[in-house]
Amino acid sequence: MDQSLKSPGLTALDEAFHALHDASRVAPAADLELRLDRLKRLRAAVTRNEARFEQAISADFGHRSAVETTIAETLVLLTEIKHAKSHLKRWMTPRPIPTMVQFWPAKNRLIPQPLGVVGIIAPWNYPLQLTLAPAIGAIAAGNRVMIKPSELTPRFAALLKEIIAATFTPAEMFVTGIDDEIAPAFSSLPFDHLVFTGSTRVGRLVAEAAGRNLTPVTLELGGKSPAIVDRSADLGEAAERIAYGKLLNAGQTCIAPDYALVPEDRLQDFAGKLLDQVRRMFGTDPANKDYTSIISERHYARLEALLAEAAAKGATIMQGARPDDAAWKGKRKFPPTIVTGVTPDMAIMQEEIFGPVLPVMGYRDAAEPIAFINRRDRPLALYWFGKDEAAREAVLSRTVSGGVTVNDCLFHITQVNQPFGGVGPSGSGAYHGQWGFDAFSKLKPVFYRSPLNRLADLYPPYGVKLARLQKLLRFLS
Repeated sequence: MDQSLKSPGLTALDEAFHALHDASRVAPAADLELRLDRLKRLRAAVTRNEARFEQAISADFGHRSAVETTIAETLVLLTEIKHAKSHLKRWMTPRPIPTMVQFWPAKNRLIPQPLGVVGIIAPWNYPLQLTLAPAIGAIAAGNRVMIKPSELTPRFAALLKEIIAATFTPAEMFVTGIDDEIAPAFSSLPFDHLVFTGSTRVGRLVAEAAGRNLTPVTLELGGKSPAIVDRSADLGEAAERIAYGKLLNAGQTCIAPDYALVPEDRLQDFAGKLLDQVRRMFGTDPANKDYTSIISERHYARLEALLAEAAAKGATIMQGARPDDAAWKGKRKFPPTIVTGVTPDMAIMQEEIFGPVLPVMGYRDAAEPIAFINRRDRPLALYWFGKDEAAREAVLSRTVSGGVTVNDCLFHITQVNQPFGGVGPSGSGAYHGQWGFDAFSKLKPVFYRSPLNRLADLYPPYGVKLARLQKLLRFLS
């Protein structure tokens, strides 16, 4: 587009990107000390502004539990930064790679290098964590970073922009605006790597835009993550842990259990135990400070429509409270809800719920949950509850998902030594810990020829020496 025809916002976006891009080419190899300094500055910015971040996020939601912001956002980031600082020197060290015997005594090395500029398109549900967690890996790998926050969290976005501008130079890290025109333009910039966290629908659009520049993308999407309650499970324990995993952030979590599969003859017992846990954790008062609001009126109405459609088709709606519509809606809090009698044709079983609503379905034998899951898109997460090791291994070996937690929910994402990412429609690529460092690095293979190696025998003119060498190479191949 002609620069003269661009809006001021798009012109600023281009200028910011080119400042980062040019800096990454002029000084491409940030040393250990500089990377550690950037991580130190980021940690200080998070800790110094923790209360401000909590207040801004809560204001954007209408109400966000302060404890949930601390445990699911701030502490996760601080752990990530500490882990990266502790291991960065080793991650940056060239890695020796075995050399094929016919090339001895030559050697191979894998040299990590920064890619350049990493773009991050952040979601609204965990705006602090899911913005800065990929940034930690990008910084550790020596990259410059450009961030586009979600338009659904404007207070957080403004605060992040202010804090990052005070902490980093525009040639190190930059936060864009959130105007409607920014998102498609951001995806179309020729980043060296692009990270998107959000819905599968928008993820396809981001990947398409990035593909025009051959920009590699990490897509952290979502989908319908199942929780399987095996016949060997303790129902009360499973109900408690599934209730927590479902209701954290009022279910607005990409890896929240989206539905539960329970032995048919234990379904009602399980549903009752779930209701007990819901009431124990969050009570029946919408003013409960531990319970988070739904992000917007549109999302609230979407959840209502899902329940109305399910009820019209014969589902039973069970709620942990008897809500007065004005009290709950006024605070944009959606009462925790369990739905039984669901069928696959209901919208609630076809789209990601992303709210405090849990469908529970019955099954007759252990093969049914596996078959049910495998007929659908591969999920971002899967949860299995029980004590039967053979049944557990059958599920692990016969289903494919982004990650798994056994006998709990969510906690695989907190393991900094494990990758986090989806598969198929639930995402591609992964980060966290060294996996993030490697994702945002070019692991460049280098072959060092030895003067003692007879590779020159491969050169023309071909003759008897090559015939002898061919026999040796065939023997070694």
